[in-house]
Order: sequence, then C-alpha cells, then structure tokens
Amino acid sequence: MFQWKRRFTPAQLSQAGRNTLVDHLGIEIEPPGDDFLAGSMPVDQRTTQPFGLLHGGASVALAETLGSLAGQMMVAEGEMVVGLEINANHLKAVRSGRVRGVAHPLHVGRRTQVWEIRISDEQDDLACVSRLTLAVVARP
Repeated sequence: MFQWKRRFTPAQLSQAGRNTLVDHLGIEIEPPGDDFLAGSMPVDQRTTQPFGLLHGGASVALAETLGSLAGQMMVAEGEMVVGLEINANHLKAVRSGRVRGVAHPLHVGRRTQVWEIRISDEQDDLACVSRLTLAVVARP
C-alpha cells in the first residue's frame, strides 16, 4: 500500500514555490490525497501561447511541479529529487479557465521515481498526460 514518507501542508508546498516559476504561473497546490498530489493553474496571459491556447510548456511546468513535489514527499530527510526526464502528450486545446493536474506514482524506488501526471480542463476532459522520471539524490 502507498504511504507518503513525509507530509507537507499546501501552505508549505506553496511557500516552496514562492518567487519561482511556480509562483509566476499561478500554480496552486491542493492538500495531498492518500496516493496523489494535485494542483491547478490558470489559463491566462501567463500560460498561453500566441494563438490563445494553453502553452505546452506551461502544462509541462505544472506536471513537473506536481511530480517533483510529490516525489519530495517520498524521500527521507537529507534527500531530494531532481528531474531526469519528462514527456507530455497534449491531447486537447484549452483556451480559458483553469487546468488541474493530478500526480500518481508509477514507481517509487530508492534511487528513482516515476510519476504520471494527468492534466484536465474544468469539464474534466483530459488535456495532457505526462510522465516524469526523478532521481533521488543527497541534499547538498
């Protein structure tokens, strides 16, 4: 059965993103679920491309944020996670509102983790699916 090794409050998770890309994009983190971490992001001038659609890079930033924060909750004190690889399939255009991403673990090992992040629009239609591979390393 899945269990978080460490739990952080949404306020602690949000604080970690203060004055970073996370803050700039307006990403908001929800309380962790039993086996997932979710968060949302506005679809506005900060996150769209020139044709008015949600920018694929913004979706990837949301996915990597959620997967990395979730991954950090699965390592011991003195360890941290860093991204090794991320991919994304953009399945539906989103023009406005908010998108919500949900990160679920596919593999949580001692040295690597793999997370799947599904991003949906306000109608709960899947807009993007991403897979993030993390390395577990010693915190400097």
